Amino acid sequence: MIGELTLYSDGGCINNPGPGGCGVILEYQTENRTRSIELLQGYQRTTNNRMELMGVIMGLQKLNGHQPNVHVHTDSRYVVDAFEKKWVFGWEMKQFKNRTNADLWQRLLKIYRQHQVKFHWVRGHDANPRNERCDQLVTMAIKKGNLVTDMGYINSNYGALNLSMEAR
Repeated sequence: MIGELTLYSDGGCINNPGPGGCGVILEYQTENRTRSIELLQGYQRTTNNRMELMGVIMGLQKLNGHQPNVHVHTDSRYVVDAFEKKWVFGWEMKQFKNRTNADLWQRLLKIYRQHQVKFHWVRGHDANPRNERCDQLVTMAIKKGNLVTDMGYINSNYGALNLSMEAR
């Protein structure tokens, strides 16, 4: 078993909302060698914040519950502050009432509890090689063409409102 794993994550959209994607690097040490795995996924229509959350979710899901110690590095204050300032636990106690992206916060909390996760904020577009690579993965995910539907966005009040306004 690997002692610690580092997860780098980024998410973004073209316009907001719009086509979006997330990119993740999982990095770990085995037999004195650093190994890494890159993950990416694009979505037809979503938001920046949803993609930031989806990146962390996608990375943690890849671990299949086998990795206890995870260091998550992201340029998303939205994600880092929610955990480090413990806001997300208050939102959970209130059943995410009136909380945007409740579906993703619930998914993230479920998988978060399978590990010992420490969140680290990194400044975006500041020459951090792994953050820059995750940003490239986001762009690749959006441009690769086989974008999936973010049903959580479509089914949300926010998503339904935006889609109905665009239909006019």
